[in-house]
Amino acid sequence: MIRLDDVQIFVHTVDYGSFSEAARQLNIAPAHASASVQRLEKALDTRLFTRSTRSMQLSEAGERYLPHARVMIGALEQGEQALASGRGALNGPLRLSAPSDFGRNLLLPWLDEFQHLHPGLSLHVKMSDRAADLIRQPLDAVVRYGALPDSSLLALKLVDNNRRALCAAPSYLERHGAPVKVEDLRRHNCLRYVWSEQIHERWRFTPPGGERTVAVTGNRISDDADVVRRWAIAGEGIVYKSRLDLIDDLKAGRLVELFPPKYCELAPLHLICAHRAQLSPAINALHAFLRERCAALLASHPSGGTEAVLAI
Repeated sequence: MIRLDDVQIFVHTVDYGSFSEAARQLNIAPAHASASVQRLEKALDTRLFTRSTRSMQLSEAGERYLPHARVMIGALEQGEQALASGRGALNGPLRLSAPSDFGRNLLLPWLDEFQHLHPGLSLHVKMSDRAADLIRQPLDAVVRYGALPDSSLLALKLVDNNRRALCAAPSYLERHGAPVKVEDLRRHNCLRYVWSEQIHERWRFTPPGGERTVAVTGNRISDDADVVRRWAIAGEGIVYKSRLDLIDDLKAGRLVELFPPKYCELAPLHLICAHRAQLSPAINALHAFLRERCAALLASHPSGGTEAVLAI
């Protein structure tokens, strides 16, 4: 018979890379962790890890079993949360990943508020502009911009009317002027960022004449979109990214919106889970909370840009 505590130790061993670190996280002896995984392997009649004197990695069978193990542990945690919610409280771990700019400048203060409402929750937050792997990584949900490429994932809308915004600092515009049409961007210093190993340098717009795409260039690229935003505020070039991320800078006058939002590319925002079984009471509560915060932020600065772009 498979024991859930053995499955839990197996998942922790994968996540933390060794029996000793998994044992430390679970406050058990390393020998206990090793024995638990061996017992699980015996129950499954397969080797979950390939071991050597210097390293340990998942076997092919371990790779196949891991997502099912995560479902089992997730179901256990969700059961605990369901009982807690029946008592009017949410508790347990909530493991999230988010893009750097949205995560640092918007999500973090919102999560402070959310955890104060639900003090029984333990937050584990990862900030990265690399696409998170919901199967391989110990995550309950990720916040992600854009269309969902993998239809097997479950996407919960946070905001679907968000668009990118084309912006620059007043100091940059004083020195270089503002683009009037899409092609003008070719002669400007465009600040680019890397998302999931791809440089975002083909900027799309939807002016009245139809969709237009321009390949931009510039003297700065970063794999952290928050860095790119800061460069724009410092007057180093033009940025084209989610309007949600830039609203506070637009309201404060640190950035100026150059094209009307309706002509810029859509940038929907989702809270994504690996499968419906991960829709715990905590995830559902977080989804409702973040939808409300995103809607209020967008409503606080509804429009901008110059209609000169109509001449495109």
